[in-house]
Amino acid sequence: MYLFIFSVLLIIFQYVNSKNIIDKYEKDIRTYKTTIEDNQKKIDSLDELNFELSYFNIDRNQDAIDYFEAQGYDTDELIPAIKEGLYKMNDYTGEEHPIVPFVSLTGTKLVINKVRILNHKWIVANFTDGEYWGEIFVTYEIDANNDLKYKLVEYFMYPKI
Repeated sequence: MYLFIFSVLLIIFQYVNSKNIIDKYEKDIRTYKTTIEDNQKKIDSLDELNFELSYFNIDRNQDAIDYFEAQGYDTDELIPAIKEGLYKMNDYTGEEHPIVPFVSLTGTKLVINKVRILNHKWIVANFTDGEYWGEIFVTYEIDANNDLKYKLVEYFMYPKI
């Protein structure tokens, strides 16, 4: 009789303990599924935002890439070379930057910080002297000698507030 009661109590203990463990696992699984769904929504939102932010970018502009490829250029080499050409303009002597039409107001050199190639003809870049900031709109082309030629179209400097 004692063995029967002990066995029943042991079975009840095992059942309750197993039920609690399974309930905890099910709760954890629901929590993780909710977390995964929330994170997937955030990822989808960030993917959409990234697509919108990179819309005006040569890497996503297949027509611009096709334009260069039709002329026989390797875009994997050309696009970095276009950016590097603007960055190399930061190595200048004197007070006048080769493409930025402003003179530094702080005594330091004006440098181009960030370059975004929009398509096969246009570039937007920002510049600074460490205290003042501005932006330039530049067109570019590759001449018959395969040299990059940049032409400043529009520019401005933010007023210091």
